[in-house]
Amino acid sequence: MVKAVRVPVLLDVVVGLLTAVALPLAVVAIPNTISIVAALLPPDIPPVSMMRAHGLALPAMLLTVPLASIAVRRFRTAPVLVAGLTLLALADVAGGYAESAWLVGILRVLHGIGAGMLVPGTLAAVLERPRKNVLLPIWAGMLAASLLSAQALALWPLDKVQSWRVTLQPYPLLTGIALALAAAYLVLWLIRGDAERVAAAASADQEGADADVAASVQAGPAEDAGNRSARAERVRLARTALPSAGIAVLAIGMTFDWSPNLVVIAAALALVVMLGLVATGTFEEPGGRTLAFANVAVGLVVLPTAAQTTYLELGGVGGPGLSGIWLPFVLAAVTALLAALLAARAPLSMAFRLTNGGLAVVVAGLCAIRLLVPQPYGPPLVVPFVLLAAGAAVALVSALRLAGQGSALLGLSLCVPAVMAGFLLASGIQFLLLQEVSRSSDPSRQAVLGGFVDALHTGALAGGFVVVVVIVLASVLARRDGASGGVFSRGGAARGEQVVIPAPTPSPEGEDGATGESLTDR
Repeated sequence: MVKAVRVPVLLDVVVGLLTAVALPLAVVAIPNTISIVAALLPPDIPPVSMMRAHGLALPAMLLTVPLASIAVRRFRTAPVLVAGLTLLALADVAGGYAESAWLVGILRVLHGIGAGMLVPGTLAAVLERPRKNVLLPIWAGMLAASLLSAQALALWPLDKVQSWRVTLQPYPLLTGIALALAAAYLVLWLIRGDAERVAAAASADQEGADADVAASVQAGPAEDAGNRSARAERVRLARTALPSAGIAVLAIGMTFDWSPNLVVIAAALALVVMLGLVATGTFEEPGGRTLAFANVAVGLVVLPTAAQTTYLELGGVGGPGLSGIWLPFVLAAVTALLAALLAARAPLSMAFRLTNGGLAVVVAGLCAIRLLVPQPYGPPLVVPFVLLAAGAAVALVSALRLAGQGSALLGLSLCVPAVMAGFLLASGIQFLLLQEVSRSSDPSRQAVLGGFVDALHTGALAGGFVVVVVIVLASVLARRDGASGGVFSRGGAARGEQVVIPAPTPSPEGEDGATGESLTDR
């Protein structure tokens, strides 16, 4: 009895700690930082080849996320987390011996695969636990904070380094801690499984053979329906790999001197395809469409915008440098966690409005980027950073409350491709504006810096416009779904509560307060 009580509590603690450590590790694998240490590269390795090899992590990651989402549903979560962190640890160790661009490419692909297993793995681990009102805000807050600070975290270990290989192993100690936590989670998961099997066997002995036969007859149709639902879910997750593969090809092709106009057009088309998939897709669980929209919006703007801002605020271009902007990042991370916790405790009837409200706060953060960046001092950056992180955290946690595990993983599978689309869009805009500067008769350093600033502001404007479009689409489609008795007719309300989505004619079928569960959970 003591073990039965303690194991769930320990599992919750370990899952919370693992989420807090593994998510930053996963997201910090995204930035390509090899250009910062280009002067330290061996003379026989072309910097362009190394840049191309180092940039393979994000394409590998966005291809892995939908496949890992299928794996955590089919093979459970703990083994996937251990496997992902083992890959990261092996890549970190081997990074100290890398001597060629092709080996760097292999290691960065391993980084991407490992990171791609961690993001859905931690989310699935959180959704499996009963204390979602605490663990889910931790996950959403840490993801938002990690997206905001990924570029800074990737650059931090490179200050005054003597070897370019540090880019391949920025936080080896943290990787080891995360791997130990994942191993502890695996052990506790196995212990809990053994206890549940023993309890089930004892219960079966008491009920007798006749009860077993009756239960098996009743469970037959439900089991068949569950199998069909699982197969349909895997098909939907696999389909998200198609836009991921297309964006991965664009990301790699961009390194071969593609025209900036082509990059911008390709990124815009990829974004339209993702939004089209969400708008026309079928979501069996409540809130799946809303969550998918939120993931696309957050992925598109938070990391790409924060990465450009971080580069502009480096000391070499007139900003305070990384040491001068650590306070805004810390305050933004703390605010994101607190905002997510508060949003998770709000009535479930407010979840849809809070999702759109969080995205509106993200738009306000993008407006603050245009008004306050660049800055010679760090403190003013608190405003845009806090708005971006807190808005993203509130939008994600509120949307996750409306969705089951299948829809949550499906929506997450669109977040990383959106990050890649955001980087492509931002890079294309930057190249276009810098080309105009280079065409001048005597481009000065100040003119080049102005080109970077204009690119950041233009990208923030474009990103804000897309997020507003997402808010409008989510609202219109939620009204349609609510009026037709669509996704929200399947339940999802907490006990004694009702999911309220603004709709011209609310469907009475949307009330499921008596059970507090969706049909997919029964």
